[in-house]
Amino acid sequence: MALPEHLHAIWTLPPGDTDYSTRWRLIKSHFSRALPADERRSASHLDKGERGIWQRRYWEHTLRDEADFQRHADYIHFNPVKHGHVNRVAGWPYSSFHRDVRLGMYAPVWAGIAGEEGSGSFGEAT
Repeated sequence: MALPEHLHAIWTLPPGDTDYSTRWRLIKSHFSRALPADERRSASHLDKGERGIWQRRYWEHTLRDEADFQRHADYIHFNPVKHGHVNRVAGWPYSSFHRDVRLGMYAPVWAGIAGEEGSGSFGEAT
């Protein structure tokens, strides 16, 4: 799911393939080529030929089981609410949440409205 300042993804990679780095490099590269090259870049970014829109690192986690998958999917779907972009999960149009509702995996009103009882942090350390 894409937010204005970051994105989240859950991938199923081929068996024996854990090459996250190449995949992220290709995603960043493809996206960056579609943008005008006029953003501010640090000397370090310029020296390495990098665009200023991306951070150099990423966080990865191998999902252990179905419960771990569900916690991460919930966290990702709730992220636009957490960051104040919308007050309901269904309000974020760029989310796989809408596909998951169509597939019957979530109720359209899942997680309620920001600030309401039961909106929760969805597995994030408090």
